[in-house]
Amino acid sequence: MSHKYQVHQLVRITHPRISDKRASASGIYEVTRLMPADQTGEFSYRIKSSGFGERAVRESEIAARASVI
Repeated sequence: MSHKYQVHQLVRITHPRISDKRASASGIYEVTRLMPADQTGEFSYRIKSSGFGERAVRESEIAARASVI
């Protein structure tokens, strides 16, 4: 099994918590690092947003940014 997303890919958090002060106003983050799978086999990522720093998320918490046509 491999990572679903790649470094520099733009993603969004699928279910941001209302109290999450780290949430980006635009909702768009860039994948900065691929992390290994945890005990359940789910991969994690480091993501960043301008002005909000970096954070770690599990693969199930993010989705690819929809393409704008």
